[in-house]
Amino acid sequence: MSSVVVVGTQWGDEGKGKIVDILTGHADVIVRFQGGNNAGHTLVVGGEKFIFHLIPSGILYEDKLCLIGNGVVLDPAVLIEELERLKDKGMDISTKRLRISQNAHIIMPYHRALDYAKEASKSHGKKIGTTGRGIGPCYEDKASRCGIRMADLVDSNVFREKLEENIREKNFILTEFLKASPLDAGAIYNEYMGYAERLVNFMDNISIVVDEARKAGKNILFEGAQGAQLDIDHGTYPFVTSSNTIAGSACTGTGIGPSKIDAVVGVCKAYTTRVGAGPFPTELNDDIGARLQKKGVEFGATTGRRRRCGWLDGVVLQDAVRLNGLDYLAITKLDVLSGIDPIKICTSYEVNGHRRLAMPVNINEIEAATPVYQGCKGWHEELKGARSLDDMPKAALDYIKTIEEIAGIPTMLVSVGPSREETILVKNPFERS
Repeated sequence: MSSVVVVGTQWGDEGKGKIVDILTGHADVIVRFQGGNNAGHTLVVGGEKFIFHLIPSGILYEDKLCLIGNGVVLDPAVLIEELERLKDKGMDISTKRLRISQNAHIIMPYHRALDYAKEASKSHGKKIGTTGRGIGPCYEDKASRCGIRMADLVDSNVFREKLEENIREKNFILTEFLKASPLDAGAIYNEYMGYAERLVNFMDNISIVVDEARKAGKNILFEGAQGAQLDIDHGTYPFVTSSNTIAGSACTGTGIGPSKIDAVVGVCKAYTTRVGAGPFPTELNDDIGARLQKKGVEFGATTGRRRRCGWLDGVVLQDAVRLNGLDYLAITKLDVLSGIDPIKICTSYEVNGHRRLAMPVNINEIEAATPVYQGCKGWHEELKGARSLDDMPKAALDYIKTIEEIAGIPTMLVSVGPSREETILVKNPFERS
């Protein structure tokens, strides 16, 4: 019995979906614990691509239980759409395979409207780069204690009362401050009562479900979204998401104590990418950056936006190790670096004449940071056929070793392509030493 958390070490898009899919083969229960449908996990199984925004990646295994925790903000329309797409592929998901926390907060139409209107009202340099999915406004309501939870859908009177009270406030902000169109409470009520009928049987107390699974000796995999530098408290604020993306959120987002977590795996892309606005010290606006973007097919799974690309940032990686208490690394997209020689890794920043080993808090200092690089010898061999570390060229192994030395932790997995088969599992984190 082990409980393992998987998180991103950068600005998201590290390939967590594939890593979770691989580790799901060794787990019994898979839990999504934060974020919403602003996250996107892309899997390639049997040559077929699957993209999930809410449902845990483990849903592709018929014998696994997937859970959506209370830390997730849930858009019921998106969830039902994902269920329908799976049904079209011959997978009719039952309550034996998927359960949703009664405490999960619901994204409402006014959250999406506010998200779009607020972003549209900002000048170009002030835009955050939100996905417009209503994630931030939903978390705002949660913190303001006026949010609507999945449990509220069960009681139509409670739901109507909360909805009408919220609509009065949101419509005032939309029309008077943001100069946007108002929303109709009656139409929203009817729409969401339809969602309630579809989803009510999936609702459960996820804290109890996880606790019972642990007591029964099950392996539990906690699936994070986004990455450490997008954490609302510890990331490159204000260019962050609206939830805590680090490993500690697995506890608060599902209702499990920290002493019950056995290992934390950080997913680290072999280079660095970022979607949308915000500082990116190692960004490459040159031919190498363009090559990484093209060969790595770097487009956001949620937004479709082109990802900005750069060298691997060891400062960001060391921050992630500290913030998450990482035990292992899972290195992804190593194959994309084939043919680039030399390869660089950022080991520190120079900020106003001072060496910095951690991401500055002040946004202006981050913008002023100049990366200090260490050179690594590249390789020209393609890595997609590698099925063990022995199949790799020495330069690729040396690059992995350099990453381990910077992070101070070992590698448990190396991904050399998008499919399940293109994966080298060095250490199974569910197997305790």
